[in-house]
This record gives sequence, C-alpha cells and structure tokens, in this order.
Amino acid sequence: MPPASTTTSIKLDPEVKDRLQRLADARHRKPHWLMKEAIHQYVEREEKRQAFYDDARKAWDEYQATGLHVTGDEVAAWLETWGTDDEKAPPVCHR
Repeated sequence: MPPASTTTSIKLDPEVKDRLQRLADARHRKPHWLMKEAIHQYVEREEKRQAFYDDARKAWDEYQATGLHVTGDEVAAWLETWGTDDEKAPPVCHR
C-alpha cells in the first residue's frame, strides 16, 4: 500500500517565503498548510481548464468531421426561453 503522502521539496525566493510566513501568521496556519492548499487549488483549477480544452478540441474535431453545428443566434434564442412558460427544446444540429 502506498504511503498516505510523500515529501516534496520546493525552493522559494526569500521574498515569497517571507510573504508566505506573514500570510500563515495572519491565518493562524503553518506555511506548509498554505502551500498544500495552494497546490491543491491550482491542480483542481488546471484539471478543469484541461477538461474544458479537451471538450472544446473534441467538439471542434467532430465539427470538422461532420459539419454539424448550431449557430450562436439559435442558441441565444433558445436560452432566452429558459425559465419561461414557453421554454423551447434545444436547437437541433444541422449543416
């Protein structure tokens, strides 16, 4: 079974290290906790960004292969009906 966590070292500029310590003191946390939290948030954000990019790339490749699409005007008209008594079905892809 792999360990629950592993140690990784990081070199920080003295200025950044001082800023981190001041922030840790203000938050009543250890600098280690702040660094772990920052890395966690960064990885989460970048994974979401990569997934968005991957989805966009897949959609572009599919459009290139099929030519199927929905225009911006069609989407806007559909979205304008959201939450109304006359809510429309999503537009159908076409060439």
